[in-house]
Amino acid sequence: MAGPTYTLDEWHRLHPWPADLPDGKRLEYLWRFETAAAPEDVWRVVSDTSRLNRALGGPEMHFTEDGGRLRGWSKNGGVRHEWVERPWSWVAGRWLAGTRVYERGFMKVMHAVHRLDEAPGDGTVVHVGFAFVPRGALGAAMIRLGFPSVEKGYRKVIEAIRGVERPPLLVAAAPALPPDAARRLDSIARALKEARRDPAVVDRLVDWVRTGDEADLARIQVRERARAWGADEDAVLSVFLHATRAGLLELSWDVVCPHCRGVREEHGRVDEIPRGGACAVCAIEFDTDDAVEITFHVHPSVRPIEKRVFCAAEPATKAHVRVQLPLAPGAEHEVAPPLGPGRWRLRLHGERRYGYLDATAAAPVAEGDAAVTWRASEAPREVATGATPRLRLVNDGAAPTAFVVEAAQWSDSALRPGRLLSFQEFRDLFGEEYLGADVQLSVGEQTILFTDMVGSTALYARRGDPGAFVEVKKHFDQVFAIIARHRGAVVKTIGDAAMGAFNDPLDAVRASHEIHQTFPPGRTDTPAVLRISLNTGPCIAVRLNANLDYFGGTVNVAAKLQCLAEAWQVAMSQRTWEAPGVARWIAEQGGEVVDLAYVSPALPAPVPVKQWTVLRAAPP
Repeated sequence: MAGPTYTLDEWHRLHPWPADLPDGKRLEYLWRFETAAAPEDVWRVVSDTSRLNRALGGPEMHFTEDGGRLRGWSKNGGVRHEWVERPWSWVAGRWLAGTRVYERGFMKVMHAVHRLDEAPGDGTVVHVGFAFVPRGALGAAMIRLGFPSVEKGYRKVIEAIRGVERPPLLVAAAPALPPDAARRLDSIARALKEARRDPAVVDRLVDWVRTGDEADLARIQVRERARAWGADEDAVLSVFLHATRAGLLELSWDVVCPHCRGVREEHGRVDEIPRGGACAVCAIEFDTDDAVEITFHVHPSVRPIEKRVFCAAEPATKAHVRVQLPLAPGAEHEVAPPLGPGRWRLRLHGERRYGYLDATAAAPVAEGDAAVTWRASEAPREVATGATPRLRLVNDGAAPTAFVVEAAQWSDSALRPGRLLSFQEFRDLFGEEYLGADVQLSVGEQTILFTDMVGSTALYARRGDPGAFVEVKKHFDQVFAIIARHRGAVVKTIGDAAMGAFNDPLDAVRASHEIHQTFPPGRTDTPAVLRISLNTGPCIAVRLNANLDYFGGTVNVAAKLQCLAEAWQVAMSQRTWEAPGVARWIAEQGGEVVDLAYVSPALPAPVPVKQWTVLRAAPP
């Protein structure tokens, strides 16, 4: 296979020994491997150095944070090794480098680099370089003794990369469940199916819990599993929630650092989430209102899962980061990361000021084109680039700093609070879970729906409180079922009005349409005639009167828009109307749409409103 073959001198020019490291006589190894696999497939394997080291037979490692430094220890060759793990550097898809400064063990320093180069045509050339400063003659002898087998292990793993998601060599077999645990698992599976949960999803979950790699089961994400199983996300979430109630899974509210996106705290209940968090490694403090993910874990009564690691594996644990590059004062470096189209955030370690790259799907930047210069001292800015821009990183400051290029959006595998709190089954199954009294939790963009019974005052006067309440309750049962059917959740009721929340504006519009169709003109078995208002925007969840409620300007405007709707009408804000697919879907349903505006002295400007007449009263 064609492609580069580097000499040690060429390797040193590409990846020099860090100038601030203790130096001395070094032992160096440089290996070259070839594979027909594409670079992105190889990167997925070599960047997950924890799984890679496990497959290579490396020892389990243990890490603790100490004043912003990551300390590690392991036992190798019967000897305890202790070190400080330097922050890794990498350009995703291109290369990664890790450094350890040892305080105890066979070596003083280890510096490792993995580099991927595209081969002409198809395939990838992989170079792996290790450099050590041994601790005396014994340390040097032990390194020489152990490393030939490491090269053989790398060769086996890289030869096994053939376009599969994960080579079998990287998957650890699960131990057989004890008989009691196996019976408990089977019993829960039967109960979930009897509860009419999706049987295919139940079977996939039960099989995965029984046989899955503990590295995967340590932190289970709903959206990742739905994609892996080719299953509907709602069905997977429903099974996971019922499995939690049945004792197969545990639900965790994870406080996640908004920079490294590592889990800082895990909480079993939403009311345990603190108002603020901190990440010593990233040197930041943050509010938790928008820094929470929901994950699941296997209940230890079924299968105890140890969270074991075999390397810090920064590039794999920070998959959203495309570039992380520490630079000394006065240093500069040029990189060309394959970003792909989208918005990418630029930041310096420990700072919360951001610049942005808006990358298009245009062709990669040509060799002769000017690079985008990013200086540590300059104010944040926004730059339009191609999908593979050339970036010139310049540390013109007086202190070392790390340059980071990362996805601006949160991971699409993360289940965020807004998604869960607007899922009716969660509210039904976990109604006792509330936020702490002083916690405000961002639930992102929601579409808030309010229903209101037209003529309810006359209904109460005509039938009296008991009779009117019966009718209100009956209509709530139908409205609640419609909201749930369209992937929304009922937040609360206020008298004869209901408030629902949806993650997708189109779901809210479809639910509104079905509600009106359910209570049409001429229906004689209920006096319910409804009007509906919708608004889309950011919301926060708060604890109010012992209930989990939504609060904010979006909710307030949604309620106020009811004054612009009459029977069988929907008054929606322009933001809801302009959401993807809404206007087209409404046009397909028919009905009259009129432009109005909601005006209030409490608002800085009128709110544009679309008044949609879904049905008209039958002529007398």
